Amino acid sequence: MSTLQISLAVIGAVLLALIVAYNAWTTHRNAPRKALPPEGERKPEAPPRQEPAMDTELAPVPASAVHGLDQGPDPSLHGVDLDDALALPVPPQGSHDRWALLDPLIDAIAPIVPEHPVAGEAALAALPPTRRAGSKPFAIEGFNDETQHWETPAPGQRYRAFQAGVQLANRMGALNEIEFSEFVMKAQSFADALNATPDFPDMLQEVARARELDQFASEHDAQLAFMLRARQAAWSPGYLQQNAARQGFVPGSFPGRMVLPSATAGRSAVLVLGFDTQAALSDDPEQSAIRELSLSLDVAQVHRSEQPFARLREVAAALCAGMDGVLCDQHGTPLPAMAMDPIAADLEQLYDQLDSRDLSAGSVQARRVFS
Repeated sequence: MSTLQISLAVIGAVLLALIVAYNAWTTHRNAPRKALPPEGERKPEAPPRQEPAMDTELAPVPASAVHGLDQGPDPSLHGVDLDDALALPVPPQGSHDRWALLDPLIDAIAPIVPEHPVAGEAALAALPPTRRAGSKPFAIEGFNDETQHWETPAPGQRYRAFQAGVQLANRMGALNEIEFSEFVMKAQSFADALNATPDFPDMLQEVARARELDQFASEHDAQLAFMLRARQAAWSPGYLQQNAARQGFVPGSFPGRMVLPSATAGRSAVLVLGFDTQAALSDDPEQSAIRELSLSLDVAQVHRSEQPFARLREVAAALCAGMDGVLCDQHGTPLPAMAMDPIAADLEQLYDQLDSRDLSAGSVQARRVFS
């Protein structure tokens, strides 16, 4: 073999090696980034955190499961007439912090007066099987003689008055005449089961209130969503989750969803992070390639004191830096940092407007209306 042939063979072998190395490097570079095992860290043994639940409606208790019903009079308690029922204390707007209590601000309410005090077991047995009137939440509360408070009927308690209510508006729209009629039917059925007398508000007036509330809510409903896109290498689900966890995110209720919980128990999640569900459910998730994730903020659901938008900006910046990503709008257009300042100013005005209507962001009333 001549020197020329040997030289050409050597050059060919070197070129082949370079091509193989380049292909390997390109494959490695473009492969989804994987989560790194902790170095010298001992994982804390803590129970897994779950996304805070938003719906606290109690499931109805079937009549067949209730025993010892007592609808008879109690000599230690006295009945109440309609005038007395209307004079019972009503929780002031914004004074409570749970779903259960009806609120005159956002509910159409009908007092229900029984002839005699009613046991909690009997009230539970008489509750309608569903807690909806069309697309609107429906609830019944009893006035507990011992605590002197309105509450969801409970076993072992006695109630001298009840009130039924239906929500005036939510993101499905305003309460309409058909839904109001369904509310009347459910409340009347409950009253009949307890030999009680209901006093319903005027339908046209309540429907008009519902439309006005819905109009305000529609004009002040803000849900912000941004996108983080990978600049070069894609992310594996494990890599994404590891980086999100460093910012305080925990697994959500659904695959491909993580939430940033509030520091205050019982409040809504501050932010929601979402990514491809199929990648999260993949048999081999480390080989799944994710090139984008979403960060969203439901403004009315999160208390103003949480400073959720400032937190969103901090989280987005940290994730972009840690995962080599770029912040974009929902259409994938990169957003400069200065584009976020006007949004922050607009949100402050929105918070003030919600406060002025007693629908402060993060309050129970706002969480119900904007849901």
